[in-house]
Amino acid sequence: MTATPLHRPLLIAALAAALSLGAAAQAATPAKSKQAAPAATSAALDAAVAGQWRDPKNRARDGYRHPAQTLGFFGVKPNQTVIEITPGGGWYSEILAPYLKADGRYVAAVWDDAIPDQPKYRYSLNTALRAKFAGNATVYGSPDVRVFDPKAPVFGPAGGADAVLTFRNAHNWVEEGTAPAYFKAFFDALKPGGVLGVVDHRAKPGTDLEKMKSSGYLTEALVIELAQNAGFVLDEKSEINANPKDTADHPNGVWTLPPSNRHDAADAAKYKAIGESDRMTLRFKKPG
Repeated sequence: MTATPLHRPLLIAALAAALSLGAAAQAATPAKSKQAAPAATSAALDAAVAGQWRDPKNRARDGYRHPAQTLGFFGVKPNQTVIEITPGGGWYSEILAPYLKADGRYVAAVWDDAIPDQPKYRYSLNTALRAKFAGNATVYGSPDVRVFDPKAPVFGPAGGADAVLTFRNAHNWVEEGTAPAYFKAFFDALKPGGVLGVVDHRAKPGTDLEKMKSSGYLTEALVIELAQNAGFVLDEKSEINANPKDTADHPNGVWTLPPSNRHDAADAAKYKAIGESDRMTLRFKKPG
């Protein structure tokens, strides 16, 4: 219908009111936050986290590591191929291997213990992880323990994985100067559209590189730069693993805090009250 001259002022006023209401509604609706994305969990994932096979010492740390929310944020599905980088003693293995056992594939990427003269803990952790899996095949199935050369990492067939996950490892690669090689290997291992999930100790913005190397805390900006240089796109950030009590400036770096507790006995209560480190949780995607 064409507005007559008599109706035009009323129509203009109505349109202005509608636009004003729309703007107000938009202002009242929070924009999608890159800082506090929700984590979708499933009954199967919750059941794996609640599994009675988990070491009680590991379960005691759930309040700091938030495994269900973290894996939900990374979008890990039970039918996927998931590579976990250097799982250590198997904290996340106890959740991921059972979760992926029936329809997916869990890959534990560990240092190649056929290479001599590495730090002793690498050999002992590999031995313990293999023993964990072998000792309870009913729970873990047959995880793929895949070795790699830490100086030239390759994590399997190109484009073979749906997700690559790394928990509190990136600071070690930055300290060793191998971080670009690791992120490039993650990119190569993932399918187009695959996810790289990174959790690590978070330094204050502007922290210099040498301080990051000595403290074990990394800036988000550095981790994002490493991932983007390898070809990844930052998809989302989350504050799931944040700890505002952590000032990230402790005398022995992040190892001052639990669970390492490298501090004087007199300071035990102080650091227990802080808890574990403030951590970034970043989800990247391989384009395509």
